[in-house]
Amino acid sequence: MHRLDKLTSVKNYIPLIRENSPGKNIGLLVDGPNMLRKEFGYNLDTVKDLLAEHGNVKIGKVFLNQYASDKLIEAVVNQGFSPMIVAGETDVQMAIDAYELIHNPNIDIIALMTRDVDFFPLINIAKEHGKKTIIIGAEPGFSVALKNSADISITMKKYQPPKNTT
Repeated sequence: MHRLDKLTSVKNYIPLIRENSPGKNIGLLVDGPNMLRKEFGYNLDTVKDLLAEHGNVKIGKVFLNQYASDKLIEAVVNQGFSPMIVAGETDVQMAIDAYELIHNPNIDIIALMTRDVDFFPLINIAKEHGKKTIIIGAEPGFSVALKNSADISITMKKYQPPKNTT
């Protein structure tokens, strides 16, 4: 019984943001093969900055397939995300993790970075369970249904390197 008392008292010291706090806890899942492409040139730090006005990213996972380079995996880790290496298609594992986030009482906002309409049902399930939803995508190919189903939709702009004026 003494151990149980210690365990319950530890919960008081866990630094989680409560409902009455100004910030919300965000679970962010990134569809790596769909969004982390050279032609887009996205930086995950930019994504975290975009989400900062909505809350704090407490869980950040980037789903990658088995062909992801060591350099990409290292970049994901260096930006504070957990790389999730999946054999084959990443969509199923990402959907499973999103479903777990929906049922996580410590997560207030579900954020998905994808363009894929396959995640449309997850957005609706999250909303049915009282979670706020954010979709981060890019053109071309950003699903209109996905954009319209989320509470907040963010369309990332393609990275344009500065023009050399010399």
